[in-house]
Amino acid sequence: MFGPQSQHGRAPRSRPQPGHLYDVAVVGAGLAGTELAWRLALAGRDVLLVSQALDHLGTLYQPTTGGADFPPDSVFALVQRCVAPDTDGWTFHRNLKAEIEATSGIHLLQSTVTALDEEHEQVVLATWEGPQLHARQVVLAVGAFLKGRLLIGDGMEEAGRLSEVAYDFLADDLARSGIWLVGAERTAASVDGAPAYDVRFLTPAPTELSGFRVNRLERVCMLGQCTPGDHTYASVLTDAARLAADLLEGDA
Repeated sequence: MFGPQSQHGRAPRSRPQPGHLYDVAVVGAGLAGTELAWRLALAGRDVLLVSQALDHLGTLYQPTTGGADFPPDSVFALVQRCVAPDTDGWTFHRNLKAEIEATSGIHLLQSTVTALDEEHEQVVLATWEGPQLHARQVVLAVGAFLKGRLLIGDGMEEAGRLSEVAYDFLADDLARSGIWLVGAERTAASVDGAPAYDVRFLTPAPTELSGFRVNRLERVCMLGQCTPGDHTYASVLTDAARLAADLLEGDA
């Protein structure tokens, strides 16, 4: 069941005021960030899920959910079961967003994070829009958007795979913190007449991470496509579950 009362039977909590200190701020609402925020909120954490475009929350790399290998205990599998047998990606996305909106403990915010500053046992997140955000822990789950470049045919756009604004400022801020960023690339095949495209972006070098933890920052983790290695729907959602368990135990 979706809507004001989710299947968890709890109403969404009210929107916090500026300056509110979250337990965890998750930057990026793709598969990894959405799954992580949902799991943390169900466990009672006060979570900010911030994205440049909430209309793209949980968007897949394919137009349908056909063949998507979601772990059975994930929110993605939960929604997939509820909308079955429909496999339309837009129907799936709408219901996924409704489920996240109705999950108590998640504050959804459309904003662009540009920099992180650790101070006084918290992280201050600067934004393009101006207001600062505050959290005890931050997880970057920004997918293919760290200096993302979208290549279609002979054209190149300074954007990630959905033509959203690339996180150039955030990438520059991480580099100023001494984090070594390296290039990565992802290809999406042509589907239903839509052209194939490539996305080039940055990830931290493997030596910059210990598990999910960013070595040079005490309160920042990274998750999903923006980390080194090959990723699938199943692996990203499994990693989100692992990180959620680590954060809940206080040992990320």
